Amino acid sequence: MRIGIDVGGTNTDAVLLDGSAVLAGVKQPTSPDVTFGIVSALDTLGQRCQFAPDQISAVMIGTTHFINALIEARRLAPTAALRLGLPATASLPPLVGWPKSLVEALQARTYLAHGGHEFDGRHIAELDRDEIKRQADDMAAHGIRSVAISSVFSPINTEFEKAAAEIVADQFGGDVAISLSHEIGRIGLLERENATIINAALRELAQQITDALIGAVRDYGIAAPVYLSQNDGTLMDIDYTRQYPVATFASGPTNSMRGAAALSGLGNCVVIDIGGTTSDIGVLNKGFPREATGEVTVAGVRTNFRMPDVLSIGIGGGSQVQADGRRVGPASVGYQLTERALVFGGTEFTATDAAVALGYAAVGDPALVASLDRRAAQAALATVAQAITDAVERMRISAEPLPVVAVGGGSILLPDELPELGQVHRPQHFEVANAIGAAIAQVSGEVDRVYAIPDGQRDRIVEEAKAEAIDKAVAAGASPSAVQVVDFDEVPLPYVPGNATRIRVKAVGELVMEGAR
Repeated sequence: MRIGIDVGGTNTDAVLLDGSAVLAGVKQPTSPDVTFGIVSALDTLGQRCQFAPDQISAVMIGTTHFINALIEARRLAPTAALRLGLPATASLPPLVGWPKSLVEALQARTYLAHGGHEFDGRHIAELDRDEIKRQADDMAAHGIRSVAISSVFSPINTEFEKAAAEIVADQFGGDVAISLSHEIGRIGLLERENATIINAALRELAQQITDALIGAVRDYGIAAPVYLSQNDGTLMDIDYTRQYPVATFASGPTNSMRGAAALSGLGNCVVIDIGGTTSDIGVLNKGFPREATGEVTVAGVRTNFRMPDVLSIGIGGGSQVQADGRRVGPASVGYQLTERALVFGGTEFTATDAAVALGYAAVGDPALVASLDRRAAQAALATVAQAITDAVERMRISAEPLPVVAVGGGSILLPDELPELGQVHRPQHFEVANAIGAAIAQVSGEVDRVYAIPDGQRDRIVEEAKAEAIDKAVAAGASPSAVQVVDFDEVPLPYVPGNATRIRVKAVGELVMEGAR
């Protein structure tokens, strides 16, 4: 049996699965102390379907801790950004374009050093070890505790980033967290560097949060391994999470989309996940979220690490509604829905109240909204339906019709059919699809690199890239006999010398429970 948990801004959801069968699912308000919310969800889950802690083979968790910390600019470690690229790249230093408040929250310091590569492997300049030692000493003198190292074209050649990391670690005596850009982002220097700086700033928090999550599970008596879900809908172990917390940023909507695919049986569809505060709209392709192909802005910072192509709008079950119903959200009562909404005895007119008043759902006490103006309630839900329809249209990349699947507790706001989109599929257990997505998550390996392909060697290089992706999935815990390549892209780069081609391969397999950490 597996347990899947998804911690959202409004609710913490948990499910108990035996194979692919859902034995029980619960939805609990998220508490300010999120780990307490997890324990509470486990308690309620045990009341719905009794289980012994030793029956659990794994616990999968999706969390918003890290993205929230970045957005709120809190609990971030003092961070240094070291770029290897001089004499090039000096015109745009690290942290260019960042919000001032976020730079201040990081207590950030930036450094430029010689190094970096041209695309074809030639050195821009040789690495100056003494220069990096001096910079590392300056970092330590200013209280830096985490360092982000980026080098020009490091996804092509990693030698300078690795060498600089060794120098910095030696100067700090090993007491520093180091993040390397070739392990986090893609080709574009500034976006890759930004993603690495964000990751570095979250490393200390990642240690604290993972310890707390494991503690919550262990306090319940469950000794099974704990995994966290990541942006592409697959799993990572605790050690990986501590190194790469940015990989969790979009785990919430991704879990919902994966859960929607499992519950509906639809591998290609549009998924609308309506929570208490926001609605996330994404597209599934072969059961996995469509990835954003370009840069992704996170907390006002341009990045280029793996993220699903998701559009979020400020509408959810807790969205506050104007008296006439013609404006819904983006303000929300959030996790206080059960205290402030009319159906729960509160004083705030929310989208949930409109749904209950019109008979879309039966939550709280329907008698408390019996006198609610029906025209206002109808206007509110019409506003929601139109906003969702518009968002889905923005996510379409072709005129081909796609089935629409609605999940999340807030999907009670939608009618059975949307204008221009057709029938809305609302599968069984739709309200806890995010936790189900976490529980069924698989393990992945990915290669995303630019290759110089000699004449006649294309097939060999493609097969090597696929084999490397499969090896990475197996190393992450996937069963070697069940790994398969699920995504492959090959894009020639015509203006770059050397017959350059960007190849991206993703392999996915089922998690092996035995011997998992």
